[in-house]
Amino acid sequence: MTETIANPATKPAPKDWILGISAYVPGKAAADDGRPLIKLSANENPLGTGAAARAALVAATADLATYPDPGATKLREAIGAVHGLDPERIIYGTGSDELLHIAASAYAGPGDEILYVRYGFAVYDIAARRVGATPVIAPDKDYATDVDALLAAVTDKTRVVFLANPNNPTGTMTSREEIARLHAGLRPDILFVLDQAYAEYLDADEDDGGLELARTASNIFVTRTFSKIHGLAAERIGWGYASADVIDILHRIRAPFNVTTAGQAAAVAAINDSEWVAFSRTHTARWREWLAGEVAALSNHGLRVVPSKTNFLLILFDGKLTAEAAMKGLWDEGYATRWLPGQGLPNGLRITIGTKAQTRAVAAKLRAMAEEA
Repeated sequence: MTETIANPATKPAPKDWILGISAYVPGKAAADDGRPLIKLSANENPLGTGAAARAALVAATADLATYPDPGATKLREAIGAVHGLDPERIIYGTGSDELLHIAASAYAGPGDEILYVRYGFAVYDIAARRVGATPVIAPDKDYATDVDALLAAVTDKTRVVFLANPNNPTGTMTSREEIARLHAGLRPDILFVLDQAYAEYLDADEDDGGLELARTASNIFVTRTFSKIHGLAAERIGWGYASADVIDILHRIRAPFNVTTAGQAAAVAAINDSEWVAFSRTHTARWREWLAGEVAALSNHGLRVVPSKTNFLLILFDGKLTAEAAMKGLWDEGYATRWLPGQGLPNGLRITIGTKAQTRAVAAKLRAMAEEA
């Protein structure tokens, strides 16, 4: 006997809030015609991966048949030793992206609000909508975080506040004093997620104090990644630090065995390789400031650079040369950069600081295009 289903749907229906998500668009690695390009579009380390991390990763691939350590014990202990943190309060993820998503999942849902700044990291909007929460965007102050605007946007429905510091895609930095003021102004039932993906590019005296606050505060979750200065983007490894209660909740919904054996080994070596981190930071700072100076010299052509504390620059094009035209012109030179109309910046081009030769080539092409426009 065949069972009849009344009014059958023609296909499975997703939740309404999922339809509101625009999928994350990664930085280009090829031109529209398929030509491979040098990637200055994803803020990877152009110097590559340190020798110690590469060797550790290769050595750890000897055993591929068994699951990785589910507790990432050695990795947590290494992170704790370097940063003076309790390893039991450290969580690990498939990049920091997984941690941002599970923070939203654990503390917000339909009827709740998740707050972040205008020109914040694109994943925040996706993380909010994925759980049915309402994204709320606070206005910025000249492409930088406006703490007063964030606090003014808090309502009784706010459950999570996301803030990248330094920020992506603008590169701007919020001071230690302002981070403390923001935290002090949030209700204790709001989870303050401080995304420090680019923190290793800061000098010691520029630290925003997030990890220090998280040692005693019950509502701060600080996230970091091995994808940037450590040169391990291919392995997708992130970590976060919070109170024991928050970490307990997040562990309940993170993916099991989420960091590979080789990835754990490489990350342990990377976080202990202070020389590679210092070398990468010094290189980035030198050529970031050099490129910023070259762009500033083109101000009469409508180019402006947003002050950055990261491994990239956001360049604004307000003259005859447009950001889209600049992106395509750089394709012709063999370079991929990040045009940002999807993030409300149709006049913005985000360019990762590359090697010396790459940075000089980009600057020369920008000058040629600006003068010809």
